[in-house]
Amino acid sequence: MGADRGAALRYPRRQPCDAVWVRGMTVQPIRLNVFLTHTPAELSHAFPPASLAALQSCAEAVLNKTGRILIGADLAAAAAGCEVIIAHRATPGRAETFAAAQDLVAFIRAAVDVSTVDVDGASAQGILVTRGSPGFNDAVAELGLGMMIDLARGVSRASSTYKSGGMPAPESGFQLNGGTLGIVGYGRIARRLAATARSIGMTVLAHDPHAVINDPGVEAVPFSALLEASDFVVCLAASTLESKGLFNQHAFRAMKLGSIFINLSRGELVDEVALEAALDQGQLRGAGLDVGSAEDQRPLPRLARRADVVATPHIGGVTREARAHQSMDAVRQVIALSAGRIPDGAINPDTAHRLARLRPHVDQSEGTRT
Repeated sequence: MGADRGAALRYPRRQPCDAVWVRGMTVQPIRLNVFLTHTPAELSHAFPPASLAALQSCAEAVLNKTGRILIGADLAAAAAGCEVIIAHRATPGRAETFAAAQDLVAFIRAAVDVSTVDVDGASAQGILVTRGSPGFNDAVAELGLGMMIDLARGVSRASSTYKSGGMPAPESGFQLNGGTLGIVGYGRIARRLAATARSIGMTVLAHDPHAVINDPGVEAVPFSALLEASDFVVCLAASTLESKGLFNQHAFRAMKLGSIFINLSRGELVDEVALEAALDQGQLRGAGLDVGSAEDQRPLPRLARRADVVATPHIGGVTREARAHQSMDAVRQVIALSAGRIPDGAINPDTAHRLARLRPHVDQSEGTRT
C-alpha cells in the first residue's frame, strides 16, 4: 500500500480551521497529523491532559499505544501519514527514521536537549528539527538545593537505615549558611540556584568561560580555584566536546576534602570511575546525581546504590509546572506550523525544504484581513 493511500485510510478527513492574519497575509491553517512518541507511562506525566487536549483541538493527534520506545524505522512506520512527530526525550531522532518517514515535515523535541537527534540526518531529508524552550529552571535549581541539604545533613542515609529496620547513629552535618557553593556552568539554572544560595547566606563562586558573570554577590573564578574553595560543587555546564570528562580524577583530587559534588547537567561530563574512587577514598563526603551514563541519562545504578550518594532518575525538570510548559510549547509549535510559520525553537530552518508542503494554504496575494 502506498504511503498516500495508507494515510488516507488511517486518518479522517481534516477539519477546516478558521483563517487567521499572519504577517500581512491571510492564512488558512490546516489540521496536521501529529504523532506523539510518548508511551502511556510517559504520556501521563510528560504530556499532561490539558496539553493533550490543546493539541487535539488544533491537530489530529495519534498516540503511541505500543508501550515501547520507538526507534529508527519502527518510529517512521508508526508515524506514517503524520507531518509532525512530537518526541519524548527518551525517543532518539535517528537518520534511519528521517530517511523512512516520507510524510514527515517536522520533528519536535518536547525538551531542550537534542543531543540524541541527528540534525544532519533530518536536514538531508528536508525535515525541520525544533527544540522546546527551557521551562524548568526553578525545578532543577530546587532539586540541586534539596540535594545539598540532604547530603549536608545525611537525610537519605538516616531515612534508609530506619526503613531497613536499623537505628541510625546521629552524625554531625553542616549548615549551608556560611558555606561556599561553586557552580560550574553559568546559565539560567545556575543563576537561579546562585540567587537562592545567596539568600540563605552562602558564598557563591562560578566558572564559565563562555558566560559573562556579573550578578551581585557571585564571584567569577578559575575552575581550579572554584574546586579548591567550595564546600559544594554543582555541575551545570553544557555538554560539549570540550566539557566531556570535565570532572575527572584530577578535578576530584583538587576539591576540598569532605566536600560534596552534584551533577545536574549530563552524565558524560563526569568520569564515574573517578567519582567512585573519590567517594571510596573519603575525598568527597557525598555526591548528588540526577544524571549519569545509564539509559535516558540516568545515574549509574552502581553509584546510585551507595549510601553516600543521593540519586534521582533524571527528574530535574520533571515537575507539573515544567512539564506543562514544555508540552504546551510543543503545541504552540504545531500551531505555528499549521499556519505556515517557522516555530520558535527551529534548529535547521534553512535546510527544511519539506516545510513547503505546508505552505499552499498561505494566500500571499491578500492585502486585507479576512
